[in-house]
Amino acid sequence: MRHLKYVLQTVRRESPILYGIAMFHFMLVALCFVGWMVDDRMLTGLNIWVKPMKFSLSGGIYVLTSGFLITLYPFSRRKKNIVNNIISWTMALEICIVVFQAARGVRSHYNQSSLFDGILFGSMGVLISIIVLTMVFFIVETIRLRLNTSRPVQWGILLGWLVVLFGSWVGGQMIGQMSHNVGVPDGGEGLPLINWSTIAGDLRVAHFFGLHGIQIIPLFAVLLTKKWSGPKLAKNLGVLFFGLLYAAWIGFTFYQAKQGMPLIRL
Repeated sequence: MRHLKYVLQTVRRESPILYGIAMFHFMLVALCFVGWMVDDRMLTGLNIWVKPMKFSLSGGIYVLTSGFLITLYPFSRRKKNIVNNIISWTMALEICIVVFQAARGVRSHYNQSSLFDGILFGSMGVLISIIVLTMVFFIVETIRLRLNTSRPVQWGILLGWLVVLFGSWVGGQMIGQMSHNVGVPDGGEGLPLINWSTIAGDLRVAHFFGLHGIQIIPLFAVLLTKKWSGPKLAKNLGVLFFGLLYAAWIGFTFYQAKQGMPLIRL
């Protein structure tokens, strides 16, 4: 909790707009949870409020992560403000569309059943493309600059951005086929809450682990550097090994899904 409090305080002080947008996401999590409790409408085998609740939580964590990581880059105040505003407003608009479509009881993704739905889905694609460009920006800057952290953690951040970019590419694969399942239509048997298919391939598995690589790999690097007093080269190699192992796991889940196989068959 002490570390979480430090992250929250740092983002609030250094990136107030990202802090505000992250809190907005977490407020939506609570709102969607209430909706889940009082609204029994179902969509593709799941209560309509579960998906926006998961997206709000995931989006809020991503916004907080971006808000904290950007403090490690030797950017000018003006450059930070530009990047923070781009991330903030694109993420806020994206989640508003997801929640709005859920409130209407229709799908937010792959929905082209009307001109209005198609425009919203297309808008989401544009917004996510902007976020992906910011990821590419962070990758380039992480390679180019010396961050205000240890070298192993910088390696962890670089690998995290690369993995999250791959996770976003998997999202593009889902848009390309206009569904997340492989082998069966969306909405079949799935794991509780997360609803990953238990009878066919599901690209959301690789997408999920890819998007959260930007938290998991840098956190591993921080723990490694704090808990292990080995030489710097060994720490760098440890982070690199973990990052490659994590990337291999995502590659495996992507391959598995493309073959029409579920992560867990029930």
